[in-house]
Amino acid sequence: MSLDRLFAPQSIAVFGASENPAAVSWRILISLENLGYEGQVFPVNPKRDTVLGRRCYASVSDLPEGIDAIAFCVTRDIIEANFETVASHGIGAAAIFATGFADAGPEGRAAEAHINALARRAGMAVVGPNGMGVLNPATRSSLYSGVVEDATRLRGNVGLITQSGAIAVGLLTDCRRFGFSHVVSSGNEAVTQLHEFLDYLVNDDNTRVIALFIESVRNMQGFTDALDRAAEAGKPVVVLKVGKSERAKQAVMGHTGAVAGAGAAFSAMLRRHRAIEVGTPDEMSEVLAACQSSRLPRGPRIGHITASGGQVNMILDAADRHGFDIPPLAPASAARLAEGTGISAELSNPSDAWGNGDWQVNLPRALEVVGADENIDAVVFTSDTFDGQPTRPTDYVGMLKSAAEASDKPHYFFNTRPGLFRQANVEALRGTGAAVIGGVVQGLAAVHKLGTAAGRAAPVPLPALRDVPELPADARRSISETDAKALLRHAGVRCTSDRSVLNDGDVDAAAAAIGFPLVLKAVSDDIAHRSEHGLVSLNIPDAAALRAERARMLDILDTMGARADLVVSEQIPPGLEVLIGVTTDPELGRCIAVGPGGVFVELLSEVALRPLPLCAGDAEAMIDETRLGRLLAGVRGAGPFDRTTLVQQIELIARLADAWGDRITELDINPLIVLPEGQGAMVADAVIFPTQTGDNT
Repeated sequence: MSLDRLFAPQSIAVFGASENPAAVSWRILISLENLGYEGQVFPVNPKRDTVLGRRCYASVSDLPEGIDAIAFCVTRDIIEANFETVASHGIGAAAIFATGFADAGPEGRAAEAHINALARRAGMAVVGPNGMGVLNPATRSSLYSGVVEDATRLRGNVGLITQSGAIAVGLLTDCRRFGFSHVVSSGNEAVTQLHEFLDYLVNDDNTRVIALFIESVRNMQGFTDALDRAAEAGKPVVVLKVGKSERAKQAVMGHTGAVAGAGAAFSAMLRRHRAIEVGTPDEMSEVLAACQSSRLPRGPRIGHITASGGQVNMILDAADRHGFDIPPLAPASAARLAEGTGISAELSNPSDAWGNGDWQVNLPRALEVVGADENIDAVVFTSDTFDGQPTRPTDYVGMLKSAAEASDKPHYFFNTRPGLFRQANVEALRGTGAAVIGGVVQGLAAVHKLGTAAGRAAPVPLPALRDVPELPADARRSISETDAKALLRHAGVRCTSDRSVLNDGDVDAAAAAIGFPLVLKAVSDDIAHRSEHGLVSLNIPDAAALRAERARMLDILDTMGARADLVVSEQIPPGLEVLIGVTTDPELGRCIAVGPGGVFVELLSEVALRPLPLCAGDAEAMIDETRLGRLLAGVRGAGPFDRTTLVQQIELIARLADAWGDRITELDINPLIVLPEGQGAMVADAVIFPTQTGDNT
C-alpha cells in the first residue's frame, strides 16, 4: 500500500463541504488556501452548488475518477454508506475524523472492520477514524482537521506521528525552533497503522527527525523493523510512550512478583532499536530542537562552557544526578585552555570562560579548544538570554556560530530554563552546525540522549536453540518444579538433583545418591507458596531428620487436603539468589526479567526486562541495570560470584523460552543460585505455565 496519495495528493475531495467555520470541512478548505495548495479541490455536498467559490458535487459518484484523497467530514453512518463507492471510484486515500467506530463498542468495531476490508481490497491508505488526519507542509496539502494559518513558520524537518489529537495541536502551537515536514494524527488506525506511517517518514527526504506520541503499538514487528531502518538512515526517532502504568497493572508477572511492568520492557525495546525515549513534551521539544543543528552528536560526551562559576556548579550537580557525561578535557587541551585566560585547568569541563574577565578572548578560545578535544562529542555554551529581557544581553551568538562552522561537532546555545530563548539567536543559527536548547536537565538530557542513541550498535539476536525439549502433552495449568527442572536440564541449564521419596526405602536411596545435607519439598501444581505452609525444609543433616521432616509434611498435606509429591534435592552451597522470569505482554509478546531473587524480590523489588528474542549483550546489560551487578561483584565479604556463568544461563533460558514461543505464558526461576566465581550457577526452583490450548506440544 503506497502512502503517496495520502501524504502528497495532487487532488483532494472534501466530503461534507460546508461554509460553516465550525465545520471540519471548512477548516480543511481554508487550510488548503492558506498553505497555497496547488492541486485540485473537489467539495462534495448534495445540498450546495458551490462552497467557498468552488463547484460543489452532489455525490462521490459525480466526482472525476482517480482523485488522490478524500476527507470524510461526516458522521459514521454516512461514511459507511459511501465508503464502498469511494473505494471503487479509484480514490487512493482517505482521512476519517468521525468517532463512533472501534472507540464505541461492538457495532463501531464491526463498521471499522468493514472499512478495513474495503480499503485493503482497493489498496487505499486511510488515516483515522477518531483522529485529526494528515498535514504535509512540504507539499502544502492538508487532510487535517485543524486550521493552518501560518504555513511559512509551520514547515520544517520534523515528522510527527501522534495517537493523540491534542498532542498534535499542542506541538503545532510552537514552531519557534523547528517546524514539521508531516503531521499524522492517526486515531484508531483502522487501516494504515503506526509502523506504516513511520516507514514512510524514514524514506522521506523532507524529514530529518521523527517524533512519536504512542499509546499502543498494533504491529510490533513492523514497528521495530521501521525503527531499525530509521537508525540505519541516521534519522533519530524520539518517542513519548504513555499508558505504561495501566499496562503494567495488566501485565504483571504472576509468580515473578509485582515488580515487572511492561513499561520497563517497552523502554528496553526502544533502546534496543536505537530510538530515543522521553518522558514529557518538554523533553521531546528539547530533543527535537537539538536535532536542528546540521550535525548530530556521535556520542554522549558533552563539553560545556559557561561564563559563570555558579552555572558550573549547577551543571555538575545535574550531571551527577542524571548521569550526563561531562568528562575532563585531555590534559593538553586543559593546559591550552588555561594559558593566558585565567580559566582553571583543573576544572576544564564545565569551564568558566569568564576567567580573567576578557570574555571576548576567552570565549572563542574555549569554544575552539573544547570543540577540538578528542574527549568531546558535542559543545554546549550557556548564557541566559531570551526575548523580553529588560537588559541587553551580551552578543555571544556570533562567536558560537563561528566556532560551529569551524568544527565537525554540533554546538548548542543553552538557556538554563526550558522554553526561554531569543528568537533572533534561533534565526541566526538556523541551518548551521549550532542550535538553541534549554533547561539544565532537559537541554543536557537532549544532547546526552542523542549521543547515547548514536553510539548504540544494531541489535544482533542470539542464535535459536536447536535442541528444544517438548512440553508435556497433558493440558496442565502449571508444570511444577520436578518436571520444569527436567525440561531445563534437557536444554543445558544446570539444576539441582532431585529424587521423589515415597517411602523409607526412597529416603535411603536418595541419601545415598545425593548425600547430605538435603532439602525436602512438597511439589504440586496446586500449591504456589510452599514455604508459607511449612512445605520446604533446608539443610536436613541425616536420614533420621529426613524421615521426621517427611512425616511432618505428610501431616500438613493431609490437613490441607492437598496432593503433592515429596522430593529431596541437593542443598546448594551459599551463593547469590537470582530471579529469572518470562512473561507474556499483550503488546510486546514474551519478555524476560532478571533481578535479585529470593528475599531480595520483596526487599529490592527491581528487575530489568527485555523482549524476546534476547540480543547479544542484553544479559550483561540487564545485570547492571539493577543492584544485581553490585551484588555479584561482592558485598560485605560475600562474593565475588560467577557472573560469567550467570550470563550464559540467562541467555540459555531466554533462547529456550523463545523456542517454546506461544506455547508458554510464563516461566519462573526463583532462585537460581550463583556460586562463588568459577563455581557456576544452579537452578533451585522453577515453574512453567503452558498456554491453555488443550495441546501444548
